[in-house]
Amino acid sequence: MARHSTFNIKSINEVLEGEKEFENLRATIKNYDVVENFKYIFPELAKIAEAVKLDRKTLFLRVENSVWKSELNFQKNALIEKINKHFKEEVIKTIKFL
Repeated sequence: MARHSTFNIKSINEVLEGEKEFENLRATIKNYDVVENFKYIFPELAKIAEAVKLDRKTLFLRVENSVWKSELNFQKNALIEKINKHFKEEVIKTIKFL
């Protein structure tokens, strides 16, 4: 009697999304997505602010000048809310201005 072995074949996406070994990679990709998508989420800020990096749920924004830093700092909670809403999860908790 021949034995049939069954293989559980997963797609690359399933492996990357589900395996614990890829947690750091998933986090790095998510961080990159937030930085890359900032200009699409806020096209009106393209000339005055640039997302530099995301580290431990802190988004670092390079801002053109101190006047804009003050203005964006005043709107920080709205910016955070809009970014998290875009990604349908809490990807950032705070923003630091550079």
